[in-house]
Amino acid sequence: MKFQTAFICIAAFSCLTIFAAGPVTNKPVLLYTRYFNAPGENRYLPTGNFKDVLARLQTEFEVRANSDPVTKKSLADVNVLLIANPDDKADGTNAPPHHVSKKDIKMITDFVERGGGLILMGNQNGHNVEVNDVNKLLAQFGLQLTNLYTDIKLLPLSKETPVIGGLRWGYFTGNLVLIETNHPAKPRSLITNDLTLKPLNGSRDQAGSLLAVSEPGLGHVAVATDCGWITDEALEGKAIDGVTIKDDDNWEIFRRLAHWASGH
Repeated sequence: MKFQTAFICIAAFSCLTIFAAGPVTNKPVLLYTRYFNAPGENRYLPTGNFKDVLARLQTEFEVRANSDPVTKKSLADVNVLLIANPDDKADGTNAPPHHVSKKDIKMITDFVERGGGLILMGNQNGHNVEVNDVNKLLAQFGLQLTNLYTDIKLLPLSKETPVIGGLRWGYFTGNLVLIETNHPAKPRSLITNDLTLKPLNGSRDQAGSLLAVSEPGLGHVAVATDCGWITDEALEGKAIDGVTIKDDDNWEIFRRLAHWASGH
């Protein structure tokens, strides 16, 4: 199989349900699953630095967040499944995290091909992200994680970019994704690194995609190689790793991607 460099981002959480299923609404349902995160891992918690983005989403989505197993029943009325930084190793003396299994791969692939959406974000830059088993899942959609990094940038997007054209992405360091050429899911780069723009902090700068998408069956998949871009700190314009990015459109980019993934 031939692969071109593309993108992905994944994230890390813990095990706590904060958004339970509420009254039936006409809003699409977004499930933020922490099933693949290590117990005790406090990055990207729904009650922590993902609190703001999930609260904003509630105006347009029915938002759920839990660490329950992903099953056919739990996905029955879900439109978008969000996974952030699935973990590799245990956090301290806590139990090890659940890695993506063959059963999970079939469950999630079937969910997407029937019309569901998947947004997966991860950062291999010292974030304990699991790669080997996640790549087995992403292979179903023509994507793979890599170990090639790019440091913090503010990337203006061409107006011709589908879904998120004309916006500005505040990117807070991550790796690239490989895109399998000629895959039936039509994988492609949505945000490609602009090498004419130098990183705001650090020297790593790789050619390739930082955010990629594919369309297997009736569904939609988006993979980003950074999780920090939708944290409370990023959305509030605060410094991350000593760098403050202002005038970005991160919330609008994520909002549009979530709707695209949902099919709504």
